[in-house]
Amino acid sequence: MKFNNNTRFKHYISILLFTLIFCSCKNTKTELITSDNFSAADQIIKNIQVPTFPDRNFNILDFGAVSNGETKNTEAIKKAIEACSVAGGGNVVIPSGNFLTGAIHLKSNVNLHLDEGAVVLFSTDKNDYLPIVHTSYEGTEIMNYSPLIYAYKQKNIAITGKGIFNGQGSNTNWWPWSGKDTYGYIEGTAKQSDTINLPRLRIMNENGTPVPERLFGNGYQLRPSFFEPFECENVLVQGVTFTNAPFWVLHPIKSNNITIDGVTIISHGPNNDGCDPEYSKNVLIKNCIFDTGDDCIAIKSGRNEDGRRVNIPSENIVVENCEMKDGHGGVVIGSEISAGVRNVYVRNCKMDSPNLDRAIRIKTNTLRGGFVENLFVKNIEVGQVKEAVLKINTYYATYANQEGSFIPSIKNIHLENITVENGGKFGVLIKGRTENIVKNVTLTNVHIKGAKTPLSVENCEPIIFKNTTINGTKYSND
Repeated sequence: MKFNNNTRFKHYISILLFTLIFCSCKNTKTELITSDNFSAADQIIKNIQVPTFPDRNFNILDFGAVSNGETKNTEAIKKAIEACSVAGGGNVVIPSGNFLTGAIHLKSNVNLHLDEGAVVLFSTDKNDYLPIVHTSYEGTEIMNYSPLIYAYKQKNIAITGKGIFNGQGSNTNWWPWSGKDTYGYIEGTAKQSDTINLPRLRIMNENGTPVPERLFGNGYQLRPSFFEPFECENVLVQGVTFTNAPFWVLHPIKSNNITIDGVTIISHGPNNDGCDPEYSKNVLIKNCIFDTGDDCIAIKSGRNEDGRRVNIPSENIVVENCEMKDGHGGVVIGSEISAGVRNVYVRNCKMDSPNLDRAIRIKTNTLRGGFVENLFVKNIEVGQVKEAVLKINTYYATYANQEGSFIPSIKNIHLENITVENGGKFGVLIKGRTENIVKNVTLTNVHIKGAKTPLSVENCEPIIFKNTTINGTKYSND
């Protein structure tokens, strides 16, 4: 076929127009991802079923409870919960006063309500958390001490009110088992890293030991979480304060429809994560204050072989209108994410503390593997962080070698409308893997001040910048 000059000119114009339209479509797609994604978060919130309860009250004083802070009220609280459950549900009321108790086990259709002035003190006697129950420790299922408040395969449960739950974790109770002298550990005493404890549990994880055979509890040094709904549906935690946790504070695991609203967590012990949804979906965390000894919020889905065995991703999680103070990270995904995490939305939060290490963090390695996809962060005010505003680390390692054959996948990470006064060591710190680089990271209307190193990025697609500045320098892909 022959072309005259006019035909050749038209042909070139057609190619040029096609190219412009194609590029425009690509840009439009990116724009939609970063600006129109929170309608999905609104839909998640709309779909979450929040439990309601019959207008029936069961005051624990009517079941023999004593508010002197010394008498154990475990049986009185248990009887009130049983009576409430048998009646078809309602409110188990803990009135103003100091009430000492062992483990509390919730049942379906029961709202454990703390009146203003109520303080629930959890016993320092380890026997009060026996017999052992089906629980989890750092992403591995286990038979261990009961969480301080526990619900197993229950539906429509709540903890509400204006009172305080005090786990009484301290440098003489629970915390020394971490093995750190800053938390009261004395050289030569038992700790979680002893061969009979975490190393033994890790071997059980690797070997696929059936959970009923993973026996710990009395004689071992693995701490219980504070509140753990395990395989539960329709869970509400509202208004109360948690302090001095032995380990993780709120740990919904294998659960669906979770609402955490207006909760205050002030707990600076070892591994005192504020809220750790694991293998869970449809989770709303709103209007909360986190002041913690570890991650404020850490989304998880199992550790190594255990995560791959369970194979339930954590997904559809919304965090909004929260305040993060001290902690290793504001909103964190990992490190136990072997089953994957997807569809996480964070908006309208404040993060600020000289003891807050990172604002947004993803951590994994090639033993954990897993995937993280679709993380959307919008309208965040960051005052001060120590290390980085955004940190993605696929080489996360603690305790020992963390290299394996499970290459993590991380993609679709979007930050929009973020202001940072003091960015710490790095504005953005990304360490991906050559085998599967980090993909599709966008920063839109992000303004970071005070970062010692603006960017440190390895094995990542080029970050897409839109109206973004770091230390006053504009970053652009133009």
